[in-house]
Amino acid sequence: MKVIVLGAGIIGTASAWFLNKAGCEVTVIDRQPGIARETSFANGCQISVSHAEPWANPAAPKKIWNWLGQEDAPLLYRFRPEWLQWKWALQFLRECTPARTQSNIRQILALAAYSQQTLHAVSAETGIAYNNLQRGILHFYTDARDFEKSRAATELVRAMGCPRRTIDTDEAVVLEPALAGMRKRIVGADYTESDESGDVHKFAIGLADHAARAGVEFMFDTQVKRLHSADGELRGVEVVGVDGRPQILEADAYVVALGSFSAPLLRPLGVNLLIYPGKGYSATYRVLDSAAAPTVSLTDDACKLVISRLGDRLRVAGTCELDGYSSTLNATRCAAITRRTRELFPDACDYDAAEYWTGLRPLTPSNIPYIGKTRYRNLFLNTGHGTLGWTMGCGSGRALADIVCGRTPDVSFAFTGPV
Repeated sequence: MKVIVLGAGIIGTASAWFLNKAGCEVTVIDRQPGIARETSFANGCQISVSHAEPWANPAAPKKIWNWLGQEDAPLLYRFRPEWLQWKWALQFLRECTPARTQSNIRQILALAAYSQQTLHAVSAETGIAYNNLQRGILHFYTDARDFEKSRAATELVRAMGCPRRTIDTDEAVVLEPALAGMRKRIVGADYTESDESGDVHKFAIGLADHAARAGVEFMFDTQVKRLHSADGELRGVEVVGVDGRPQILEADAYVVALGSFSAPLLRPLGVNLLIYPGKGYSATYRVLDSAAAPTVSLTDDACKLVISRLGDRLRVAGTCELDGYSSTLNATRCAAITRRTRELFPDACDYDAAEYWTGLRPLTPSNIPYIGKTRYRNLFLNTGHGTLGWTMGCGSGRALADIVCGRTPDVSFAFTGPV
């Protein structure tokens, strides 16, 4: 079977890898000049199975309301005259009920755990080096009320089989001595030893290299213009390469893994996805004092930042801006990341030479991605992973390959279809 995968981020690359292993002839198309150059390029690098709580939860509406108008708020919502944004927001509010939150956590946790197991298997098979650290994720709190509320979430995911545990300040600092300067401000934390971190961009490049050697074709610098359909199936994808000449590529099956850009591509076909771009930021710093920089991956609850050590670099990522498809860096938000990181680890890094980046996370209101079939017989989805593309990437690719090949995935997850 010939399959075309649209998108060469971690999701598309993992899909191509597993489709190739299933015996398919695979072509991957991406508008960038190389692998994982957009949302997978410089994200927070956490593989965070334990933190499966969706953004839509009972506490979210009040927080978002209080953040309105704050340029450096963890989540900045800019009202736009867009039907998709308003429809997305209304569904987000519906997902904030306790019952919906609990159901969504169960789905996210199941796929994330399956994906982590799959990642370990792929890593063992390929030997890809990607600055992987298996030292857990430590989520620390500086607000006592937020810490108390976190206990219920910890108990919930523990009941679902996740080994996350609540710890005190002293244990948090023992686990990560670089937090010693914040000891008086940290009120508590939760820690999951089985969580990990690693450079998703390096992993995706390595996986694509192995896939190419196995026969997967990658077409870069190629714009996807439209999908052609007839009689309930796709008949081809219209693309334009560097020569500017359009051509139509045909296959037996098509996989859309274009993140935030999946929704506008599919809308003309009547496949209406509730995916809205959430602009996330990151800063990468060169480590000057290895002992002063963390090695345990951290989540700073107050500022909604994640922090991962990548060899001699420190990656700090987070915040979200709902403002359409713009990828322009906001200097105020960049400065806020560096200000907080310097406060946490004042002597660890070269903060005057930060490398700032932004990427458009493909957000669904529930944080549940679209993985599975559509109303078109040979069109499949693997998109909408939000902030968890790295956490869910390998498992999503493996499950999608099973679905395309007519098999039942080996994970308890409510797969999409047909939409």
